[in-house]
Amino acid sequence: MKKIILFSIIMFSGGAVFGQMISSKKWSDLFSYNNVLAIKEDNGRLMAATENGIFYYDLGSGEITKLSKANGLHEVKISAFDYNPQTKTGLIGYKNGSLDVIAPDGITYVVDIPIATGFNGDKNINHISITGDRAVISVDYGVSIFDLKKKEFAQSAFFVNGSIFEAANEATIKDDRVYAATATGLRTHNIDITFPVYSTWTNLSAGNFVHADSETTVVYATPNTVYYGTGTSFSQIPQTFTNINDVVVTEQHITITDTERIYVFNTGGAPVNSAGFGEPCNTGTFAGGQVFAGTQLSGIRDVAKNMIKPDGPYKNRAYKIKLANDQVWVSTGARESRYNTASPDPNNLGFYYYTGTEWVYASYFKDNTTTIFNVLDVVPNPTDLNEVFFTNFTLTNGQGIYKMKYDTAIKDFTFQKYYNTSTDSPLYNRPVGLAFDGNNVLFGTLSLFGSGATGVSTGIVVYDKTADVMKMKGLPVGTAVQKPVIYEGMLWIPIPRTNEFAVHDYKNSPLNFSDDVTYVLSAQNGLPSNSVGTTAVAIDNNDDAWIGTDSGLRILPSASTEIGNSPQLEPVIIEQNGIPEELFRDSAILQVEVDSGNFKWVSVDGGGAYFLSANGEQTLKHFTRENSPIPTNSITDIKVDNKTGKVYFVTFDGIVVYQGDVVDVTSNFGNVLVYPNPVVYSNFKGSVTIRGLAERTNIRIVDASGNLVHQAVSRGGFYEWNLNNQRGKRVASGVYFVLMTNADGTDKATAKIAVVN
Repeated sequence: MKKIILFSIIMFSGGAVFGQMISSKKWSDLFSYNNVLAIKEDNGRLMAATENGIFYYDLGSGEITKLSKANGLHEVKISAFDYNPQTKTGLIGYKNGSLDVIAPDGITYVVDIPIATGFNGDKNINHISITGDRAVISVDYGVSIFDLKKKEFAQSAFFVNGSIFEAANEATIKDDRVYAATATGLRTHNIDITFPVYSTWTNLSAGNFVHADSETTVVYATPNTVYYGTGTSFSQIPQTFTNINDVVVTEQHITITDTERIYVFNTGGAPVNSAGFGEPCNTGTFAGGQVFAGTQLSGIRDVAKNMIKPDGPYKNRAYKIKLANDQVWVSTGARESRYNTASPDPNNLGFYYYTGTEWVYASYFKDNTTTIFNVLDVVPNPTDLNEVFFTNFTLTNGQGIYKMKYDTAIKDFTFQKYYNTSTDSPLYNRPVGLAFDGNNVLFGTLSLFGSGATGVSTGIVVYDKTADVMKMKGLPVGTAVQKPVIYEGMLWIPIPRTNEFAVHDYKNSPLNFSDDVTYVLSAQNGLPSNSVGTTAVAIDNNDDAWIGTDSGLRILPSASTEIGNSPQLEPVIIEQNGIPEELFRDSAILQVEVDSGNFKWVSVDGGGAYFLSANGEQTLKHFTRENSPIPTNSITDIKVDNKTGKVYFVTFDGIVVYQGDVVDVTSNFGNVLVYPNPVVYSNFKGSVTIRGLAERTNIRIVDASGNLVHQAVSRGGFYEWNLNNQRGKRVASGVYFVLMTNADGTDKATAKIAVVN
């Protein structure tokens, strides 16, 4: 049985790879490790590069370790990888043109890849090949030599003839000479002073060459043929291939990946081994006398078809997330700019499911070749978490709501029923979001409710469980709609295409539409005058509705009681350099989430995620792709698991999880935890966190003699002490006692903090 271990420090044959500032033990990833782009072997261990990280597999012990932006890397979207087992150095290339150097002394981020003047195309790194302490980097405008010791670029050759650039598909270094595979030929040049001059390069052989690699032998390939030789003379491997995806050369072997099959030859061109894997393969390797395939959908496969990979979702693409009882459901669809234009993933994904122990992707989506899926939302039935409903926001037949059942015996979903919401064509009554109310009644929202003949608005759908049908009703507002939030017997619905927000009161009779009332908020109620739509909503612990728009944030105080009284919405006013300003003014809000401590999490399109105080006037944390493992600054969903304090950040490039400090906050104390403890100044210079506190906690910190050194009032379930005393100076080394009571004094807690300066 293989063991999967997550490390923040990963050992490469005695060398350590250290996490950088953007990573910490508080972060973890929910990335997919299915699509293996490259495999390298070092002394019985395989390293596999995938889209968002690297995993490391020990052939003897079966242990798997992973390295991603959550624990050391600086980017996502890996496009190339190579590793030198002699120097224990790896080089990762990303689609944005940056690099990570993985060396025994740590991970170095490199962003200054040379770019040809006049080139405005893709900066994607096509290929990396390491020879000794040098690597040749292939890009769409030529090649660059990278010095792995100095961690900097040396010469670059830009393949440009006039204004036409030619891509280097792959390149390799052999005997101080570079061989580059291009669409017009195999080009070569010594690494010397004329290396940058494209006109001095020699075209060894004309043709469309897509692969190049070398060790003792130089190998290059067209899509169907492979050549090997000394660098001056070459022979053809006497076999024609269907579609060569990769060629890997080691000191003894040439490994060729041909669609779904891996072929192994010796460096003299004689066949050694081969194996078929029955699925698309990107790459392969021959290690320990075994053939291993790097597949597109199953991680690494051995010849027995065993899957070798860290557990994770089927793909990285994610849109919305639902949490319940340690289980996770992830939808993958999208709309263009929150409008009604469907933007399905080209992989035609549905949703992913985490059972609490493993990730499952339904064969229903893998095997369905007739339906186009654009799943905007998926929710489980609270009374039976194995039963799920999802919305398909497609513009083709198949648009509607689906019911599926998870079968624990076969670890797969079975299709139960399709509810067609269209009454005219798939253009209308497009289902967006779903939610169950406190009585376990399923509600949904519909965009473009009606038809071309009758006109359109937004609508709602209610599931009649007895009749097993969906009942629909139009609302007098907008045309597009977001996922609803159900609170106090009402649907709180953002309207993204018009400057409106809807609250629908179904009067505790969900299947009887006759007495329903819909309240509509607009600019007259205080929505930003320059807004063209509301995008998100969350109700906090004070009954205040936090409404996100494409032009800022608004709050409706005492929302459930004031919604029927033509209320006025309020902005959050903060002070910047002594000047009052509106929080998030003119910013597009993507999501708002409230945790059990009443703190607010807000994602801003292009601006990352903000962790705000209960009233929003203080920014406690601001996470971006630059200072955290979050893959992109446009976070489509945020969810907090209040039992664990984990915060899930969802993006189209994958999901990462932050271990927050707010855990299941009530009026009494939870499991009080102090960290770090002891606090050793040489190792840690930040504040000490105390979590598991009551909603309101009175804190007194005293020294061993009982002298008061610090006191405070904490709200929201956690407190950070900067280790300063009442006079603002750092306390001396010693043991300090934390004495705590809740708001009314009915519950108490104590803790110790050891300080070593």
